[in-house]
Amino acid sequence: MNDKNNPSATQPAIRNLVPIGAGELRALLARIPNARVAVLGDFCLDIYWFADTTRGEVSVETGLMTQPVQAQRYSPAGAGNVVANLVALGCRHVSAMGVLGDDPWGREQVRILRSLGVNTDDLLTQSANWDTLAYHKPHLDGREDNRFDFGSFNVLADAVADELLLRSRARIVQSDVVIINEQVRQGILSERLRAGLVKLIAANPRCIFVVDSRHYSECFTGACLKINGHEAMRLCGEPQDLKVDVLRVDVLGAAEALVARLGKPVVITRGSRGLVVCDTNGICEIPGTQVLGRVDTVGAGDSVLSGLALGLACGATLEVAAQLGNFVATVTIQKVNQTGTATPEEVMAVGADCDYVYRPELAEDPRQACYHAGTEFEIVNPQTFGKRRITCAIFDHDGTISTLREGWEKIMEPVMVRAVLGARYATADEALYHRIVNRVREFIEKTTGVQTLVQMEGLVALVREFDCVPASEILTAQGYKKVFNDALMTMVSARVEKLRCGELSPEDFAIKNAIRFLQHLHAAGVRMVLASGTDQEDVIDEAKAMGYADLFAGGIYGSIGNVHHEAKRVVLDRILRDLGPAGIAGLATFGDGPVEMRESHKRGGYAVGIASDEIRRFGLNPAKRARLIRAGADLVIPDFSQLDQLLELLGFA
Repeated sequence: MNDKNNPSATQPAIRNLVPIGAGELRALLARIPNARVAVLGDFCLDIYWFADTTRGEVSVETGLMTQPVQAQRYSPAGAGNVVANLVALGCRHVSAMGVLGDDPWGREQVRILRSLGVNTDDLLTQSANWDTLAYHKPHLDGREDNRFDFGSFNVLADAVADELLLRSRARIVQSDVVIINEQVRQGILSERLRAGLVKLIAANPRCIFVVDSRHYSECFTGACLKINGHEAMRLCGEPQDLKVDVLRVDVLGAAEALVARLGKPVVITRGSRGLVVCDTNGICEIPGTQVLGRVDTVGAGDSVLSGLALGLACGATLEVAAQLGNFVATVTIQKVNQTGTATPEEVMAVGADCDYVYRPELAEDPRQACYHAGTEFEIVNPQTFGKRRITCAIFDHDGTISTLREGWEKIMEPVMVRAVLGARYATADEALYHRIVNRVREFIEKTTGVQTLVQMEGLVALVREFDCVPASEILTAQGYKKVFNDALMTMVSARVEKLRCGELSPEDFAIKNAIRFLQHLHAAGVRMVLASGTDQEDVIDEAKAMGYADLFAGGIYGSIGNVHHEAKRVVLDRILRDLGPAGIAGLATFGDGPVEMRESHKRGGYAVGIASDEIRRFGLNPAKRARLIRAGADLVIPDFSQLDQLLELLGFA
């Protein structure tokens, strides 16, 4: 950000991210137990009381209805959540430093932290003018009600600040990394304590300090900053509306400006859009991750902070440490109604083969689209454009070539809604019905393109979430898949029969010019493979009915009823083994779903997204375009109607 008053004036150079491999991630996680981490900050407590008003009664004393608490849960928040994340990740040497009140919430905080094996010797108690920071979050009949906050009127005593600084001086020399975590203005970072900490940071250059402060980041000039986009813009003198996402170019400019000013690394979180990391070596972007189910972002920043700090404590580079933080947050946001933590096993499950979200700004704003001259071909990745000679091509089936299954969503939605409501389908009140319909539609939108069995696993989770069906009556994913497939195949079989009897032709169920495109590639000697999320027997039968099964000399692959056997992923892996490192340059994948785009992108193939309108069988589907770009498509086309231009672009003219 060269122009202080215009964050968008220039776009700094960005270095390519080198994703951490599974082996490197495993080795990093193995070093965590020996890391020594001190956390100084605002130790808060989240209090969850789950009330069931059906058991309520009128109070004799007040005449008001009681709210019977069915369940209660207490979990560390703020710096306490950071500590909980550190411990869950396997760190055995964690020290907590802060101030609590002489109250039940403070005692509960200490009890929880000690049960985690945390050193609480430096958690001080201030009896006067201080309440433990606690947030009571009552839930009434499954709905979160207004929160009750404790600690909003705290004033840190100078004597307590001095004692905390004295203890910090001793703790720093014993630590690999010190985290300073500030949550509220009424927390421990008084002016006196801030000034003392800045001096300690300057006096201990060998220790790594990571600061996550909502209100005082600018004070800690000697530490690595972990901030969000809005905090970054505020520090650069350009505060923005908290309800609006900060533009990517502004985040990049802010990162560069802050590093130039502070001389220390800066990590800027962007929510679902990932992270930006910057140090004196330049800027690197870490994409957000794809999450299919419900998310709860409470505590996500603490998760990033914990992973980042542990990575740095274990000797990782800034980029690798930030990736670890990204993986930790990906795990914890999927733990709903709790400030979740992540274990090393959960982090490995996410990080070993991570599904990233690419170019979210472009995906959400078609005005930024760049087209090949005279065509409807959107160039998403200019670096790979026109640089491939295709020798092997993998095709998705439904929506890419065939529309025999067009309308599956309209069948899946009522199947899922009926499954979630069970016997209450006819009697559920309107509010519950529409809440379930909206959740089902959201889930189908997120999971379009993945195996049906994966979607049915998600359906099992939805059935459990709404708790309308007794546990003994909930089907397995395979059971729900059969219900859906039976309904779907009634429609598909009728269409196939019309093909076989000649009432309709393959062109009536094909994306515009798709079959001609296949024929051209086959004639050019391209080895073609069909890989679908549809059951294998069904996709083979449908390809035969459409008349192009014989063009796929590389084979036809589909789902075999195993959620861990993703046909497109397996085929890509096998082709890579056959081609070797040199042959990957000739691989292209064509599909209308995120799975094939993402898997091809990971492996270095050329990903061509088909953003098809399956009803018209030609023209652009904007929703598909967005999904394909997020999944890593290099090129997006609406159909194969501009056949000559496409063949020329791909080197077959």
